[in-house]
Amino acid sequence: HLQLVESGGGLVQPGGSLRLSCTASEDTLDTYAIGWFRQAPGKEREGVACISSNDISTLYANSVKGRFTISRDNVKNTVYLQMSSLKPEDTAIYYCASREWLCSSSRYHYNYWGQGTQVTVSS
Repeated sequence: HLQLVESGGGLVQPGGSLRLSCTASEDTLDTYAIGWFRQAPGKEREGVACISSNDISTLYANSVKGRFTISRDNVKNTVYLQMSSLKPEDTAIYYCASREWLCSSSRYHYNYWGQGTQVTVSS
């Protein structure tokens, strides 16, 4: 059973940056694709970014392209989401989730989820 823990959320001003981390309990994270999702109050959970196993491919939502970067460090069992040029509409709880091998844009295709970390973009 893969356990995921997010960290790095917080309060940031518009235009600022944050780096989220998703750390896994397993020592073979390289066989999993990891996706980042977010959910704002009153809205459905939406996909933000994903990185496939072995860094074969990445996916980004149109709303974050050019501002967010997903990367992984398999030695540290960690996937990162570097967020820059943050906007108030990026405010949400951010979750990471895993599935085997390849990315999917659908949250229903992910098996294990972290507990989430709050990101608030406000002046």
